Amino acid sequence: MSSSDIFIGETIGTAVLILLGCGVVAGVVLKQSKAFEAGWVAITLGWGFAVLTGAYISAPLSGAHLNPAVTVGLAIEGGIEWNKVPIYFLGQMLGAVIGASLVWLAYLGHFHAHLTDREIVGGPGAQDTVAADRQQQATGAGPVLGVFSTGPEIRNVGQNLATEIIATAVLVLAILTQGLNGDGKGLGVIGVMITAFVVVGIGLSLGGPTGYAINPARDLGPRIAHALLPLPNKGGSDWGYAWIPVVGPLIGGAIAGGIYEIAFA
Repeated sequence: MSSSDIFIGETIGTAVLILLGCGVVAGVVLKQSKAFEAGWVAITLGWGFAVLTGAYISAPLSGAHLNPAVTVGLAIEGGIEWNKVPIYFLGQMLGAVIGASLVWLAYLGHFHAHLTDREIVGGPGAQDTVAADRQQQATGAGPVLGVFSTGPEIRNVGQNLATEIIATAVLVLAILTQGLNGDGKGLGVIGVMITAFVVVGIGLSLGGPTGYAINPARDLGPRIAHALLPLPNKGGSDWGYAWIPVVGPLIGGAIAGGIYEIAFA
């Protein structure tokens, strides 16, 4: 795979992943969406299908990493050369920002309706805004940040970091054992499908504490987009938490690569 193929494949694949993944969250969260309050199962299934679609699209070009943690795990395992890692990272980050921006565009009217709703952002007639204001002041997270990026239900650095490490290690180890190793050229049709099911399983089993970023680009790229996009009353981007869904998955991916080398190579 050439450097240009890797960059293009990762950019397009990650953009589709984020478009469909953050898109399902937008559908569930934004009040005037037809999918409003569809629930956690809808979100986990949506993210699984997002992985499936992005991976199928990008696999012929880049091997469909779509995730810096997967790239790190593969580099440690030996499936790719370390000098290709920055190219994967750049494509993944650019694709994540593009995908999040497309979600904003697709749901633009709904974002504005949601963020000018007095029950959401306060004002005369607002309900329970005192509690919402206190939560935002404590976390730095705005009312629609969850559409773009993850956040913990209980803020505890050690616990949140451990959750992301464990969940990502499961994901990357599953990917490596399904065939994205050796020459690193891709999972194949069945491997991609199994990986999508693994993502759904992680969301259902381990997603509750932190929202299961399990992918640094998936969290950081949309968080940057949230900070830059023109949305009224959008609130903060919670930068104090932002390092955990970056560092945790990278550690988890490295651990998975090491486990694969010891146990399966």
